[in-house]
Amino acid sequence: MAVRIRLRRMGRKKRPFYRIVAADSRSPRDGRFIETLGTYNPLEEPASVEIQEERIFYWLQNGAQPTQTVKNLLRRKGLWLKWDLMKHGAAPEKIEEEFKKWEALQVERQKRLEAKKAQASRQTEDKAEEKAAEEQTNSEAQEA
Repeated sequence: MAVRIRLRRMGRKKRPFYRIVAADSRSPRDGRFIETLGTYNPLEEPASVEIQEERIFYWLQNGAQPTQTVKNLLRRKGLWLKWDLMKHGAAPEKIEEEFKKWEALQVERQKRLEAKKAQASRQTEDKAEEKAAEEQTNSEAQEA
């Protein structure tokens, strides 16, 4: 039996919510599954991901293959880095050290993204002000 770690769609129409499950690869997307391993809600800003770390590692150690989407979610949470280090036989101290470095990089990345968004919003505000000023001068010129 080939086990896949994949998403199971829940929620109502146009309001998706997913459960991360371990399932037989032959079963349908929303069909029978072995175990629930977490949740993923793409509608929240930012998207929320909750994962049972020890159960994910259990299934990965027993040969379960994650789908590409689940693999991306694991990367986003840093679990794929931990799994890769565990798979290559790194010591637990080394894994913790690498994970802390990864978390620091993620904080820096988030700050850069927020600064970039703030700069983009300032530019759009400046353009809107320039356009309003230009329209005002055009209307004054037409009245004269």
